[in-house]
Amino acid sequence: MLLALALDALGEPPAPLHPVVWMGHYLKWTRKRWRGETFRHQLAEGAAGWALGAGLAAGAGLVASRAPWAVQGALLKPLLARRALFAAVAEVGAALEQGDLPQARRLLSWHLVSRDTSELSAAEVAGAAIESLAENLSDSVIAPLLAYRVGGLPLAAAYRLSNTADAMWGYHTPELEYAGKTAARVDDLLNLAPARLTALCALLAAGGRGWRVWAQDRRKTTSPNAGHPMSVFAGALDIKLDKRGVYVLNAGGREPSPADLTRAVRLANGTFLIGVLGLLVKA
Repeated sequence: MLLALALDALGEPPAPLHPVVWMGHYLKWTRKRWRGETFRHQLAEGAAGWALGAGLAAGAGLVASRAPWAVQGALLKPLLARRALFAAVAEVGAALEQGDLPQARRLLSWHLVSRDTSELSAAEVAGAAIESLAENLSDSVIAPLLAYRVGGLPLAAAYRLSNTADAMWGYHTPELEYAGKTAARVDDLLNLAPARLTALCALLAAGGRGWRVWAQDRRKTTSPNAGHPMSVFAGALDIKLDKRGVYVLNAGGREPSPADLTRAVRLANGTFLIGVLGLLVKA
């Protein structure tokens, strides 16, 4: 695990060698072959596509588990994305600091969120970046490390496949409403523990600030998990996180500013360090 974290500081491997890129290719390939016309057929196709992908990922992880520890560490690294996540948030913050709102919107849309960013205000862009940082700190950093701690490379790889499938298939569209349902529900289940662990670590990193907002707002998001770390970040930073027409976390907080992205990354670093220390403790 420590080797993977050290390698993460070097950035991402080239796309042709990146396991998550391979997972994305598989998921795109599978989606192109869906032919279901009824919701039952669509549900079955999506479930089969997820199961095959997760099985292949876990099988590859099992084979890799027989390799020397250095190889295992190198293979674990692409399954998490701490450096890339923090860098993406910092880029959005830098654009906002320079007063370049159009560029900040583009960077936010490109790296962090799937929502339409074209009409977001500077405060909404900053807030969305912080929301994404908090949620993905759980999904893309703490969760794969926890999966590795519990089940080694097989579980970490299967988790990453499931999370990627949810990111690509988990939408309420006519094509994906049922086909993506299995991936979305499995991802919810797999992230129950990581989201709450991330929230706990964030509370510790913030010295307890944020627990009142967490207690009152953690269930306001549509996701059963995202609200946990997001509400802690909102409370700890004393900011309002507002996704138009969907939720408002810490409604009494102030509007996020570009400087809050720097503070959020600092909090995320503290959360990450506490989480890693906790995961390294022997059972």
